[in-house]
Amino acid sequence: MRAVVVHTPGHHEVTTVADPTPGPGEVVIAPAAVGICGTDAHIVDGEFAPTPYPIIPGHEFTGEVLALGTGVTGLRIGEQVAVDPSLFCGACHFCAIGRGNLCENWGAIGDTVDGAMAEYVKVPAANCYRLPENIEVSQGTLIEPLSCAVRGFDVLPRRLGDHYLIYGAGTMGLMMLQLARTAGAASLSVVDLNTDRLRVAEHLGADATAVSAAQLDRPQGWETVIDCTGAIPVIEDGLTRVRRGGTFQQFGVAPSAAAASFSPFKVYNDEITIVGSMAVLHSFGRAVDLMAKGVIDADTMITHRYPLEDFGTALQTFRQGTGRKIQICPQA
Repeated sequence: MRAVVVHTPGHHEVTTVADPTPGPGEVVIAPAAVGICGTDAHIVDGEFAPTPYPIIPGHEFTGEVLALGTGVTGLRIGEQVAVDPSLFCGACHFCAIGRGNLCENWGAIGDTVDGAMAEYVKVPAANCYRLPENIEVSQGTLIEPLSCAVRGFDVLPRRLGDHYLIYGAGTMGLMMLQLARTAGAASLSVVDLNTDRLRVAEHLGADATAVSAAQLDRPQGWETVIDCTGAIPVIEDGLTRVRRGGTFQQFGVAPSAAAASFSPFKVYNDEITIVGSMAVLHSFGRAVDLMAKGVIDADTMITHRYPLEDFGTALQTFRQGTGRKIQICPQA
């Protein structure tokens, strides 16, 4: 089969590799569409520590079930599915207490084992979710990032009538915006340096947008501030924008060695809650249901589709910040 292989950091190519064979409890999927994520860029650059090389990336995907391993029930050949890429060991302390996203042996399809930037991919059958009929297979690739956003909301207060400030109008920022709107936000403000993305945020329901939070008229601050950038200057600014008694969420992925400065006194005196949100936890099925309900505007979110052979061009487009969700279509 043809696949994108990252041999070593900085060196990737589209080449021919052996077809996967399903083991017990596994299925082989023919990916129809695969979303490019910031993690994929980090893997190509050697900046995602858990990744072994060589590896086939791709963890946001949907496709058709082609083959069933022994013991697989509940799935049929020919069905269209979305796949939760999470691989938890099930045996460590965090798995035992239901916190698999913090698994001591954490893994993920496309991050630590071969993923979906290929004509075929092998996955656990238990990770497959049948696509509802009203979700197009290409739109189903949004379910995985949406499941991360749903996890983010699981650890937020989610009070009706809160005022939200979201930093970043990329895929995740726009998803958090749409979920906040559904969750009953009183107002939604979005900050991004890319004015084209800010116009999209307005189209998706933002009440106010700006290239700097200082330009927004809310001197008392926001009850909920969410960073979807991982940029240290943004994080430092965001922590100053939280209203007394409010919550700051670190959702964006910062470099592992990066450090941000903040006022411990302000956190203490204003009773600010700081929460993180890591990947997917008991949220994939709910993301399927939310997609089926139309909570996410999939047509607006997906802007570019490329064949597998054009992975390099697609990755460059992603790095340039052009468009929104960019997809690879391995069967094209």
